[in-house]
Amino acid sequence: MSIRCIEHPLVKKSAIEYREYQVNLARQAIADNCLVVLPTGLGKTAVALQVMAEFLSRRTGGVLFLAPTRVLAHQHYEFLKSNLLVDDIALITGEDTISKRKKLWINSVICATPEIVKNDLDRQLVSPSQFVLVIFDEAHRTIGDYAYAGIAERFSGTNVRMMGMTATLPSEREKASEILAILKISSIAQRTEESPDVEPYVQQTDTQWIRVELPYEMKQIQSLIKSSIDLQYGELVKLGLHLSNTRSLSELLRVRDFVLRQNRRAAKPLFTAIRLIHALNILESHGITPFLRFCERTKEKKGVGIRDLFENNSNFEKAVRLAMTAQQKGIEHSKIAKLKEILGELTGKSLIFTSYRDSVEVIHEKLTQMNIPAGFLIGKAGETGLKQKKQIETVQKFRDGQYKVLVATRVGEEGLDISEVNTVIFFDNVPSSIRYVQRKGRTGRKDYGKLIVLIAKDTTDETYYWIGKRKVSAAKKMGEKMSKFLEKQDVSKSGLDAFL
Repeated sequence: MSIRCIEHPLVKKSAIEYREYQVNLARQAIADNCLVVLPTGLGKTAVALQVMAEFLSRRTGGVLFLAPTRVLAHQHYEFLKSNLLVDDIALITGEDTISKRKKLWINSVICATPEIVKNDLDRQLVSPSQFVLVIFDEAHRTIGDYAYAGIAERFSGTNVRMMGMTATLPSEREKASEILAILKISSIAQRTEESPDVEPYVQQTDTQWIRVELPYEMKQIQSLIKSSIDLQYGELVKLGLHLSNTRSLSELLRVRDFVLRQNRRAAKPLFTAIRLIHALNILESHGITPFLRFCERTKEKKGVGIRDLFENNSNFEKAVRLAMTAQQKGIEHSKIAKLKEILGELTGKSLIFTSYRDSVEVIHEKLTQMNIPAGFLIGKAGETGLKQKKQIETVQKFRDGQYKVLVATRVGEEGLDISEVNTVIFFDNVPSSIRYVQRKGRTGRKDYGKLIVLIAKDTTDETYYWIGKRKVSAAKKMGEKMSKFLEKQDVSKSGLDAFL
C-alpha cells in the first residue's frame, strides 16, 4: 500500500508522510500566533515545514527558524534543504563572521541560533520587516532573559506571525503564562501520546528503574558532608532564618537575596551551605572524580566562606581526603559498574544523559576502557567544549554506527533526531518535566524503545526522580489550562492584550 504524502508546490514530492494531526496543527499555526505542543519524535519540524511552505507561497517576506543550539539549527537547515523547494536557505550561527552574515541575511529562509539573531537585529544587519514568519523551536526556553524574549520584543509592532514549538509546556503556571505573553500566543495546538489521532504513530517505550547502592567509601563521605550541612543550617537558624528540614538547594537560593539585603551576618553560613549541598549532589549522583573536580574549581574561586570551607571545616576536609584515597583505589560511582552490565546486554545504539560535564568525561573514559565504541556530546563553552563542527561530526558518527554509545549533557536533550536509538539511559535525574520529557523522547522514535533510569538509593537521585515525575504529570495538564485561559481572554488574532 502506497503511503499518502503532503502535497504542496513548495514541499518536495513524496517526501513528507501525510499525518492528519500534523496537518491540523499546521492549519492552526497558519491562522494564529500559535504554540504547537507535540511529544518528541512525532514531527514538530514537519508541522513547521507545512506552515513555512504556506507563508512563502502566499506572502512576500522571509522565514526565520530559530533553534537554541548550533547542532539543532544545522539539523533544521539540512531538513529544509532536503524537503523545502526554495533555493535560498541559509544557516547563521555565531561562528560566522559579520561580513559573511551580512550576505546570508538576504536569503528567504534563515535557520539560526538566537543570540546571534538578537545581536544582528541590534546591529541592524537585518531588519524585523524582512520576515513574515518567525518559528521558535524549543519555545519553553522563552522565559527570563533568554534571547528568545529579546527577539520577540524586537518583532513587536510588526505583522509577523509567531509560532512556538515544544515537546511540553512547563509544569509551573507562571512560566507557561510568560511564554504565551512574550510570543503573543493566541492559541495552543496540543497533542499528547494519548490523543486518538496521534496514538497510531507512537512507539512503545518501556521504562526500567534500576537502584544502586553507594559503595561504603562514598557513604562515609556522604555522611561527613551531611554533618557539615547540618552545622551550617544550625548557624542559619540561630541567625533568624526560618528554614525547613529538607536541606533543599532551591530553598537556600530563594533566601539568598534576603540575606544579602537584610541579614549579612548569615551570608557566610548560607553560601557555605549552598556549596556543600551542591557538592553532596554531585557526589551522590555522579561519583568521586566529579566531586573532587568540583572541589578543585571551588577552591580556586574567591568568595564568601571558601577559604574556611577548605581550611577550617573538619568534616568537609576529611570528606575530601577520603575522596582522594577512594580515587587512588579506583573507586567511582556504582552506576559505572551497572552501566557496564547494562550495555553488555543491549543491542543497538544507546544514549546516556548526564547533567554534569565532568561526569561525561568519566563515563566516556570508563566506556573506552571497556572497549565500547563511545562518543560524547557537550556544549561549546569552556576550554573542553566542543565547537559546532565537532558536535555535528560526533552526532553523524553516532548515526553512522561508528559509536555504539553517545554520552551527552543537556545539549543532546533538545531536538536531536537520531531515529535508531534503542535505549536511553538517565545516569542522573533532573527535577524538570521539560528535560525529563526531552531525554525520554530520544528513544522509541521509529521502533520499540527502552528507557533506563539509574537511581542511587537514599540520595538526591530519588528526590529528583519523584519531583520530575510529578512535574511531568502537571505539565501534561498545562496546555489544556492555558487554552482555557486564552479562550477566557477573548484574545485577538495577534494575542496582543492577553497578558498586559
